[in-house]
Amino acid sequence: MEDLLYLVAQRASRYLQQIQDRRVGPSPEAVRALDRFLEPMPDRPTSPADVIGLLDDYGSPATMAMAGPRFFGWVIGGSLPAALGANWLAGAWDQNAGLFVSTPISTVLEEVSLRWLVDVLQLPAGTSGAFVTGATVANFTALAAARHAVLERAGWNVEALGLFSAPEIQVVVGEEVHPSLIKALGMLGLGRERVVRVPVDGQGRMRADSLPALQSQSIVCVQAGNVNTGAFDPAVDIIHLAHEAGAWVHVDGAFGLWAAASAQCAHLLEGVAEADSWATDAHKWLNVPYDSGLAFVRDPDALRAAMSLTAAYLPQGERREPSQYVPELSRRARGVEIWAALKSLGRSGLAEIIERDCRCARRFADGLHAAGYEILNDVVLNQVLVSFGSPERTAEVIAGIQAEGTCWCGGTVWQGRSAMRISVSSWATTEADVDRSLEAMLRVARGAGVQAGG
Repeated sequence: MEDLLYLVAQRASRYLQQIQDRRVGPSPEAVRALDRFLEPMPDRPTSPADVIGLLDDYGSPATMAMAGPRFFGWVIGGSLPAALGANWLAGAWDQNAGLFVSTPISTVLEEVSLRWLVDVLQLPAGTSGAFVTGATVANFTALAAARHAVLERAGWNVEALGLFSAPEIQVVVGEEVHPSLIKALGMLGLGRERVVRVPVDGQGRMRADSLPALQSQSIVCVQAGNVNTGAFDPAVDIIHLAHEAGAWVHVDGAFGLWAAASAQCAHLLEGVAEADSWATDAHKWLNVPYDSGLAFVRDPDALRAAMSLTAAYLPQGERREPSQYVPELSRRARGVEIWAALKSLGRSGLAEIIERDCRCARRFADGLHAAGYEILNDVVLNQVLVSFGSPERTAEVIAGIQAEGTCWCGGTVWQGRSAMRISVSSWATTEADVDRSLEAMLRVARGAGVQAGG
């Protein structure tokens, strides 16, 4: 085992060095070479060293270099050194992080991390939380607490009785709600298509003046960080109107909630702390390994009621029992790497990542605008939308940039406009990476026949 882990460390270290300079997307040859894995189940054992060698020799070249500094395709961070190391150690511990009595270290690190997160994200003291897989399950978990609370007020126990014959719940979302939240609503039985969609403005922000009539059995879903523009819904006005009606307010802040950790960006979240629940991802701006989502609920009793588990063979103590706050019973100890990331960064280190990434986004926007290309959004955070002219030309440039390999960006269609989206989320991205990527983008755009201004 010692020799194998040393071999893995050597190969992983080499991979992390190589992705600094290799093409960001895998080459066509590397993708074709994955056919090496298409074999029948072997009859006999293979040595662990050979298994790792096969994974590295054929798997590593076929990865997207998301852990490197020039992947801008989606809002995806890399892995901080301390978080990656903690992830490896936690894997060696192999803890099933459900109960304090069986895994005290993972439970304690969740407790500590939760207090730190509530503090740094400027959420209300006493807010409860859940360590889950990603924003989809974070939204699911928080909205399950919302479902419990609004139906309990109506005299209905949804966990015991289900939704058959339950009082109707009105769910309100913005027109540019993220698909992960809609998926969560579908899994909760609240419906993907029966939501009330509120119009948005030219940056994708929900229009508070267009909210429908609300009631105590309403759940209003606010967005903190539009996935295309980075824009924030007007939380102050929306939450005021919702709470006047007795409604529950949930905030989908998959990446935008982290703006609270920066003195320069925290103003974007004005009013958000007055909501009832929040969802975010730690594998975005906290830069811990996949997967790592976070759900927060102001009322711990609502979260526990929605997620509680009763089993006589599982001992329950006086400490916080993680399995009572999450959908899963068996799960890995995600709190270990979250604690490691927060401990290694401190407040100033986390703020520096967020502020540097936002500076890098503005640097992209300024460079592309100066070259004559159209920036479609107000760059308020880490998202940039650029058009290279017609949809066909924009698609051609995106494909060219992906093929060239210096960086990787994806395409989107936003408010009827085709665009390339640049998302800057990695702890490793520097201004030098931006300049290198900008040079490649402009070279590809000019080579594709896309002239400045159209």
